[in-house]
Parts: sequence; C-alpha cells; structure tokens
Amino acid sequence: MNDAALARHIAGTAGTLLVKLQKSGLFADKALGRAGDRVANAFIMEALRAQRPEDCVLSEEEAADPARLSASRVWIVDPLDGTREYGEARDDWAVHIALSIDGRPAVGAVALPAIGLTLGSDECPPPPAYHGAPRMVVSRTRPAAEALAVAQALGAELLPMGSAGAKAMAIVRGEAEIYLHSGGQYEWDNCAPAAVALAAGLHVSRLDGAPLTYNHENPYLPDLLICRPDLAETVFSALQAVSVLTA
Repeated sequence: MNDAALARHIAGTAGTLLVKLQKSGLFADKALGRAGDRVANAFIMEALRAQRPEDCVLSEEEAADPARLSASRVWIVDPLDGTREYGEARDDWAVHIALSIDGRPAVGAVALPAIGLTLGSDECPPPPAYHGAPRMVVSRTRPAAEALAVAQALGAELLPMGSAGAKAMAIVRGEAEIYLHSGGQYEWDNCAPAAVALAAGLHVSRLDGAPLTYNHENPYLPDLLICRPDLAETVFSALQAVSVLTA
C-alpha cells in the first residue's frame, strides 16, 4: 500500500472507531472527547508503527520525539480534530493523517467520519465552479478578527464551522471559497488539510504568502489561507488594506 492509500485507510478506520465510540453511549461531552482522542491516537500510532516502522510521527496526543527533527519522512497526525464538536455529536470534526517529506505536506488524508467521507491527496478533484459572492468558513466559537475584517471587505458570506479539517475540506468540496485563519494552530491542525487542498489545486499558504512548512522544532503554525487560486490575490489585497487600517 502506498503512502497516500495508507493515509486514507488509517484516517477512515480511525473515523469508524470514533463513530462507534460516540454511539456506544458510554461517554458524553468532554469525557467523550477525551476518550476519542485516546482511542484514535492509540490506533493511529500502532498502525503507523506496523506499516511504516522506519518513519517518525508527530501527533497532538504524543510527546514529541526529538528524532523526527533529523528525519526526512515524518507523519503528522491529529487523531481527533474538533474534540468539542465530536463531544457534542456535531458533523464538523475530522481525523488528520499527513506525511511530511523534507518539510513539505506531501501526502494527506482528512476523514469526515460523521458524514462517511474521507478525502485524500491521491484522489481529490478540483472543486466545482462557483459564481457569486465568496463564502468564507470561520470558527464557530472564536472567529479571527482578520477573517471577519476580510470577509467584510470582500462582501463574503460567513459560514461558522468547527474543526480546521472540516473548514479546509469545505473549500475542497466547493461548499465555500475561502478559509483564512489567524488565531493560532499547530502543524497537526493543518498538515493533512494542506496536502489535500494542494492536491485539489487550491491556493495554500501562510497569510504573508509564504508556503506552509512542517516538522519544525516548535510545531506552532499560527495562520493559513486556503482558497480558490483566482481569489488569492484579492484576499491578500484585502488583508493588506485591513492591516493598514488597523495599524
């Protein structure tokens, strides 16, 4: 099984386990989220050890292995992205499995288990055509000030949503056109979504236009832009205008 197929298989299987746990009735709310994190992480770590024993892994739920810093191939995973949404039995949570090769988001899969869908970097067509005012996904609990300002400048419709993976996949699936985040994330929050979005031909970058790079000693990666390529310059211009006005 190649890396992309493995990423999809692990993400989808972890998602199935999480749905079964959610439906078990044994946990609720925050306790369900904690249990989901542990169960999904244990499965993912064991699966990667079995299938790619020579590779390193960076997981949100594991202590960082310093050996990864000198490794070319590092799997970067978020076993349960959107723990709050999962605990509330919403649809907008995800499982992220990515492979960073020399710092690039080379392979990725994002499972959206509540709707039975897994998107991978090996099987990801471009989103369908869309005409009209852009739609922008934002955090349902703490939308970033920059995102709100850019949305106002562009006349964009705001679509509140949960996990980073769900928001990124909304762009890939053509449910929205812009995902702009500046409120702080870590590599596991966006490596798999970035890999899938890039495979779909979308624009993916930091808010200053720099590419997203991974496997740094400090995994903090606070901002990103995922959007249709034809909207990227418009978004950057709006960001610049907003920065000037708020300076």
